Amino acid sequence: MERLLVTLLVKLGVVASLASILVRPYAVQRMLMRENRTLNQRLKLALSFSAVFAAGVLTRVLTSYQEVDLGLEGSLLAGILGGYVTGLVSGILISIPAMFHHEPLTMPLLAAIGVLGGLVRDCAPDTEDIWHFSPFLDLNLYRFFKQRNYRRSAFQLLFLCVILSAELLRQALHRFVFALPAGPNPHPMTYVALYATTLFAVVLPLKIWNNTRNEKKLEEQQRLLTEARLQALARQINPHFLFNTLNSVSSLIRTDPHQARLMVLKLSRILRRLLRKHENFSPLRDELDFIEDYLSIEVARFGEKLHFEKEVDAGSLDMLVPSMLLQPLVENCVKHGLSNKIEGGTIWLRARRVDGRLYLVVEDDGVGIPEPKLAKLLENGVGVNNVNERLKVLFGADYRMWIDSHPGKGTRIEIEVPELQNEWAAVS
Repeated sequence: MERLLVTLLVKLGVVASLASILVRPYAVQRMLMRENRTLNQRLKLALSFSAVFAAGVLTRVLTSYQEVDLGLEGSLLAGILGGYVTGLVSGILISIPAMFHHEPLTMPLLAAIGVLGGLVRDCAPDTEDIWHFSPFLDLNLYRFFKQRNYRRSAFQLLFLCVILSAELLRQALHRFVFALPAGPNPHPMTYVALYATTLFAVVLPLKIWNNTRNEKKLEEQQRLLTEARLQALARQINPHFLFNTLNSVSSLIRTDPHQARLMVLKLSRILRRLLRKHENFSPLRDELDFIEDYLSIEVARFGEKLHFEKEVDAGSLDMLVPSMLLQPLVENCVKHGLSNKIEGGTIWLRARRVDGRLYLVVEDDGVGIPEPKLAKLLENGVGVNNVNERLKVLFGADYRMWIDSHPGKGTRIEIEVPELQNEWAAVS
């Protein structure tokens, strides 16, 4: 009795290990995330199950380590998760080592168990109910009375009965298939331990794989949340820029209609570029081209009062930066730094690449920002706050953005971000 209990405990440890090994390949993770699979995908899932669980059967045949044989549990799991085809193919492949060991009914038994798993899957009101299966009767009773979902409760009971029936069938055919022996004159608790072990040998992999599914779902939700947040921030920038530009056009319609028409043409070119852009990142050279188009509109309004100078290292032009990163900062320089300065001023934009990081500087010689307002600029400023939030979403703590301003002398905004690869940006 004690030896059998040790074997059963080791069996549970083995099934947990095999489940962890099986879920490591990315291809298997992707297949577990799907509920509807093509025939080709079902066969691939069957091969994955067979490779792991047939190895356990082969090990038992060669070494007599009984606790590593999980052929029945593997066949049932394959059918439950993949359907009839996956269960049937897995049952056949898993049984091959036992057939060579002169256990003639192993293949029919495991193939039938795999198909039975497919039947259980079809009976599930929702495939998520498979992952939420619990072997504890008290939890099932609580769900029954709390949720009043009779179909789900009936499925949970069916699932439990199928697992126990599979073990009962294996014990009945123990002369022709492998089954852990209960021993002579077994104690009733021996059978309880045998059936409970089979039950938990099915439940444990489901819980391990469901944890992996939940982690992947959380990662996907986080990615979608980040994407939605970035899109919301981008939408905040574009109308802000559009309204300011239209105000500039409206001020020129009466005084200089020809210049207003030119501004509208330039604005349409900018808007076409914005509408074509769906990426979170773009090369720095594209951002600089965008800035020049934007400033050409502002120069039409300010005339020779507005100057723009660039100091950009050639090695930084192909580096990726968040799209629409510089325009809000340059717009702030124009709107808050230079528009109130009678004699106008200059905007400098500098970029350099040092040790795999990109350093950007946007500077003006405008009126500057008072100290009380400067302290709250990253939280309250529309353009600056937008840029800071996007950098925080994209880089976490791996970026720096700081602002230095002196009333009457101008404002300097510096940004430091890590170098990005095109492949990483495409995924993001």
